[in-house]
Amino acid sequence: MVTHTPSRRRTPARSWLVLLGFLLAVAVTAAIGGLGVQGTTEEYQNLRQPSWAPPSWLFGPVWTVLYVLIAVSGWLYWRRAGFDRALVVYAAQLVLNAIWTPLFFGAGRYGLAFADIVVLWLLIGLTVVLFGRRSRPAAWLLLPYWAWVTFAAALNFTIWQLNA
Repeated sequence: MVTHTPSRRRTPARSWLVLLGFLLAVAVTAAIGGLGVQGTTEEYQNLRQPSWAPPSWLFGPVWTVLYVLIAVSGWLYWRRAGFDRALVVYAAQLVLNAIWTPLFFGAGRYGLAFADIVVLWLLIGLTVVLFGRRSRPAAWLLLPYWAWVTFAAALNFTIWQLNA
């Protein structure tokens, strides 16, 4: 694996291009999730849900903010540490994030989606720890995401149990 040392000189143009790369990676994650929920509003509303389940319209705005924070977090970490093992974990959690929505909505596999979100939650936590070693701001920016995934995991589990 090629790593770049923090002392390696980075031009402002390159830094902005890398930010665009992080935004693109997160946009692809969001797009896969978006494809997984097309036409599923009625499906979500017809599921037996706990009283604390949010309305379906809330997910879009929340995820938009979270995805921006995730991208900026990755970029801030890269600026401090370059490409290293922590960014591999970061990428892995993005993959699991992208897979969850098609599992839950597209396939209706609530148990499998729950397994995915548990591993996702663990990888987000590992990313926070790894990012925190080199860039505290990058780690802090992931905390709202981790909190929302905690909530989403509880909701996923409850919906799975209510609709089994």
